[in-house]
Amino acid sequence: MVGPFGEAALLGIVHGATEFLPLSSGGHLALVAILWKLEGSPSLTLALHVATLLATLLVLWPEVARATSEGLAALVRPSRFRSTLGGRDALTTLIASIPTALLGFFLRSELGRTQTSPLAVGLGFLGTAVALVLAHFAGRGERDQPTARGALLLGLAQGLCMLPGLSRSGSTIAVALLLGVRPVRAFELSMLISLPALVAGIVLEVQMLHSGPLPGDMASAVVGGLAALATGVLALHALRGIVVRRRLAWFAFWVGPLALATLALGIAWPS
Repeated sequence: MVGPFGEAALLGIVHGATEFLPLSSGGHLALVAILWKLEGSPSLTLALHVATLLATLLVLWPEVARATSEGLAALVRPSRFRSTLGGRDALTTLIASIPTALLGFFLRSELGRTQTSPLAVGLGFLGTAVALVLAHFAGRGERDQPTARGALLLGLAQGLCMLPGLSRSGSTIAVALLLGVRPVRAFELSMLISLPALVAGIVLEVQMLHSGPLPGDMASAVVGGLAALATGVLALHALRGIVVRRRLAWFAFWVGPLALATLALGIAWPS
């Protein structure tokens, strides 16, 4: 036994790496819970999501600051939503958040059931593998921004990735590449559009914590959060280079076999 701190650190490392690399943190954490019964407490779950938010802000602070400042300025002068890069990023994020929020509302009740089903997780991993392979065949891309319809597709992909096994980063980057967006911008936009959903999720989780966690529980949450933060920052830097070098499909060599193994597990051990 590794103890509560070891378990929290392990879950934090798994979350930090798979949240940003196109592997699906939800799928891997669900698989860990199914196979080894390692499930984080609500406070640890909150700490992991706060770590995800902090890692994104640390690595993409220039892009976040530009989109925030120019997006706020565009509220006074709407033409800036089109005339400035930050304004266009803010507009894309706002449009993408609409289908993400709607899907989040409708899928939220199904999450508990899918997270304990190896078949559901396996199908999610299979969807991720398909997205990564499709991204490999996308053109070189010259756009800095998708169209409004493209932003809705990004939001739709992001919303579906609430289901375990579907990688949020892998799916949204793949969609952006298929829409003709340049690789580095596909990476940046994928991270930017995740921020509103992350903040909303954290607010909901705080509201669900009706009573404060015990000191030991809080200590484990801090350990897991710090592990996720450190791993997440490293994973984000690695992912930027992977996307720019157009090597996203390499991760299909992990996710594809994992999908088949998880589906086989689901058939042999139905939930």
